[in-house]
Amino acid sequence: MTGAARVWLEVAHHAAFRAGGWAYVRADGAAVTGAAGGDRRAEAERIALEGLIAALTAGAGGGPVRLMTTSPLIAALPARLRAATAGQDAPSENLALWAQAATALAGVDVVRVAAAPGTPTAFAASWAEFARDKAKAGRFTWPIPRPNLAKAGVGD
Repeated sequence: MTGAARVWLEVAHHAAFRAGGWAYVRADGAAVTGAAGGDRRAEAERIALEGLIAALTAGAGGGPVRLMTTSPLIAALPARLRAATAGQDAPSENLALWAQAATALAGVDVVRVAAAPGTPTAFAASWAEFARDKAKAGRFTWPIPRPNLAKAGVGD
């Protein structure tokens, strides 16, 4: 996928507090953007869907996208959507989010990668954990500041 936008997406969920956070880093050519968000009183699937939709709808669109994650939950979403389309394992909750995710995932290559320090995946994971902790106070979405994005390891 030459010339594809690259997106690194991670989620963090705390089952006991029912709080979760997500964060992504997106590289469209030389432009690097990112955001983090979260919500309280939400299950892990909802947090993953919200993060996925935010990450995939944030770009200019139109071109191919490669989404990389260490999360088995996010990596399984395309297969779950295919199964639901075929009439198996259809979701019964978060139906509006599933519909948005299906649209956002069209033409997206989702790859599960290994966690490694100093990578955009590790950067997104640390922001997702930060977002999870901040989500205990309520729902939010913040852009990741440019000085922080410069440390994401995208160009390495």
